[in-house]
Amino acid sequence: MVTLEEYSNDIPNISGSEKLIEKVINDSRDKPVFLHEGGINFDQVKSACAIALHMQQPLIPAGGHELQTAGIISNLKFMMDNQHIHDYHNASQFHWCYKRMGEYIPQLIHDGKQPRIMLEYSGVLFHGLRNMGLNDIIDSLKTITCDRNYRRAVEWLGCPWGHAVAPSTPVQDYILHVKAWQHHFAAIFGTEALSRVKGFSPSEMALPNHPDIAFEFVKTLKNCGYTWVLVQEHSVEQPENGYGPERKHIPHLLKCTNSSGESASIVAVIKTQGSDTKLVAQMQPYYEAKGLSRWELGGQQLPPVVTQISDGENGGVMINEFPAKYFEVCSEATGSETPLMNITEYLEHLFTAGIEENDLPLLQPVMQKRIWDRFAPGDEPEKMEKTIEELKKEGHGFHMEGGSWTNNISWVKGYEDVLGPMEKLSSLFYEKVVKPGISTDEYRFKNALFHLLASQTSCYRYWGQGTWPEYGKEICRRANDILTYDF
Repeated sequence: MVTLEEYSNDIPNISGSEKLIEKVINDSRDKPVFLHEGGINFDQVKSACAIALHMQQPLIPAGGHELQTAGIISNLKFMMDNQHIHDYHNASQFHWCYKRMGEYIPQLIHDGKQPRIMLEYSGVLFHGLRNMGLNDIIDSLKTITCDRNYRRAVEWLGCPWGHAVAPSTPVQDYILHVKAWQHHFAAIFGTEALSRVKGFSPSEMALPNHPDIAFEFVKTLKNCGYTWVLVQEHSVEQPENGYGPERKHIPHLLKCTNSSGESASIVAVIKTQGSDTKLVAQMQPYYEAKGLSRWELGGQQLPPVVTQISDGENGGVMINEFPAKYFEVCSEATGSETPLMNITEYLEHLFTAGIEENDLPLLQPVMQKRIWDRFAPGDEPEKMEKTIEELKKEGHGFHMEGGSWTNNISWVKGYEDVLGPMEKLSSLFYEKVVKPGISTDEYRFKNALFHLLASQTSCYRYWGQGTWPEYGKEICRRANDILTYDF
């Protein structure tokens, strides 16, 4: 496998090797990752549990006293340097949380256990850790990612490099996030490790529900080699009746159709309930799975899999209670009828047993049935937009802002002050960089891309007032200057 440089001067490797990455992905499309390594007797499995840890720290212009000249640093560094503020005293605990699975997995395997964990680290976090010199975290993660003795227990999930939310990120930028993360991950852990990344975790579990954006979202994932995506149960519906999924613990097929009638589909695994670190910290999915038995699908009996993801570092429960509970469950689940399994491992066993994608129940993004009841795919975008506006006026909770882990947060309303500069920056990037065909391996391309992607971090919208939106706008300003004077 080819080795990629992790940095170009001060910019992480987020572009320039598109053909190589594409070849790595294409060469591995039909090769199993975990099927022959996991040691799970799938025929004897009654049910399974899969858990994922999401790790994220934004990059902020706070490395100095003046906003317009401050260095761009990790929020974790800001926490480390200001432990007298808020709960920033947890900074050292966060450090440990980012590292600890690299120690837990070898210990459990050496003890004869069958641990499993899915990990999702944003690109801005990876860069922030390196920039702080926290190489011990990366080295710990490399052990469980690359060492054949341990890698069977760990599945990495792809994500947007800058932790951007798909519903309100321009589609032409979202694919840049996806590819940037693949570059960065391959530069850190190697192209062979990237070839084993099959699942995708959207930031904030935010799934676009506008038909044209949802189609592009799925198309992007498929084109980038992903075979399945994690979705929040409240962000999807059954096409035939608009209700939520009934059998949440079996894989579904997410099918997205655009206004022109084109369709794209990908296997969807449902994350149930809301975003609550207690669910994972106390290993609730495992105990729920223990109460389930095999279900019928495609004329076969298959084990359901209870799937959950949470922040891997936030909150006292995750920091303090997760380790002991995880060790306890790994011990109890090993060799049992309800093992811990990672999702790609589960799907590989499922499809090897004869289940096909066409056997999976269909899903579509939430609220789309109301559109399809009035609009026939192929009637063109203008008519669809008219239909959407009519439905919005009628009310009944209808919106096209996407679905997320919570129904009371919009990723559009209230953030116009931040989204405006982001959208202008996206347009300028296209005009100055993409349209002229600037080479993706040039430093000035990487520098502009770094600032574009960093500016689209969800934190600048989630914390809709105060300092955080100002951080986002400041990064947009710097990116605008780069695009204005360097191109």
